[in-house]
Amino acid sequence: MRFPMPFQDREKSREELCRLALAEGSNRRELCRRFNVQPRILYKWLERYRTLGAEGLADRSRRPHRSPARTDGVLEAAVLAVRRDNPVWGGRKIAASLRRQGVVPPAPSTITEILHRHGEPMVAAGRKVWKRFEYAEPNAMWQMDFKGDVPFGGGQLHPLTVVDDHSRYAVIVQAADNQRRATVQSAVQAAFERYGLPEVILTDNGPPWGDTGERQLTRFGVWLIEHGVAPWHSPPRHPQSHGKNERFNRTLDLELLQRTSFEGLLEAQQAFDAWRHRYNYHRPHDALDLAVPAERYRPSPRAFRQEVEPFDYATGDIVRSVDVNGRFSFADRRIKASKALIGKRIALRPTDRDGVYDLVFHNVVLKPIDLNRQTKLI
Repeated sequence: MRFPMPFQDREKSREELCRLALAEGSNRRELCRRFNVQPRILYKWLERYRTLGAEGLADRSRRPHRSPARTDGVLEAAVLAVRRDNPVWGGRKIAASLRRQGVVPPAPSTITEILHRHGEPMVAAGRKVWKRFEYAEPNAMWQMDFKGDVPFGGGQLHPLTVVDDHSRYAVIVQAADNQRRATVQSAVQAAFERYGLPEVILTDNGPPWGDTGERQLTRFGVWLIEHGVAPWHSPPRHPQSHGKNERFNRTLDLELLQRTSFEGLLEAQQAFDAWRHRYNYHRPHDALDLAVPAERYRPSPRAFRQEVEPFDYATGDIVRSVDVNGRFSFADRRIKASKALIGKRIALRPTDRDGVYDLVFHNVVLKPIDLNRQTKLI
């Protein structure tokens, strides 16, 4: 079955491209390749974007964000329009959103009064603010998970979400009706082609990316490693290490899933695309001091390549091939690697402990191999 792919809204895709191209240190020619846009078209859009903002990227006629004749009634309507698109936002987020649109907002307390006056309910206050570790740069780690099972017209919807650890930028919000490897890999590859490669992808230990028993490598993990991305798994029963994605999924649920029903995958994907764009480019984030994720994100300079590049192990590594049973021979022993590695070349790397080696696949250490505990062949 074919799944609807993200990044299909033309105007939102143009705005995303312009924002990424304007980020410090961006490689505009590489971005043109990833977005399949000619450089001259990008520079035309950038000129319009600098002058008119997102409205300058539309195919139809446009008008400026600001008007010198703005009245209090118009400003109040702008507050209500932001709230209508974002039903759970409070005064601080709405003020920050208006400011990004070029509108001088009223004070957050005034916005709260406007919402009360128009019968708009407020979200519960008193949430505890947690300070979490984050990586210093974008694309150092992406966090990935499925957002539970959501009923919809075609059965069960499984939203696949991927969030950049540093910026909270939503890299993927994919509508899928299953959690199979091929579905995940297709969505992840589309993100790699657009945003480049992260250093690490963090998941939990459930399928299709982990084995909750022995936490063995999967075919998806092998695919990641071969393309230069290390698969990491959060410890069992330790959800806080996966906290940014967990928090993102709660926001997706609160702001979209609880308020919308879908008849099919295409309808769900269109709603996901619109919400993802708003989340990345217009929704102020409390953990970012009310910046939006796009202000902290930039694409990875490491481009995705379809073909796996040849890989040579280091001098001193002992190279072996994994057989059809997921095992390899070494030191008169048959040692288990992983069935996901069938037909692959792995290496044993000596450690400072006698008889103990690291099992290595490409640049990733998979596990220790202790010959002292391995039975010799008779």
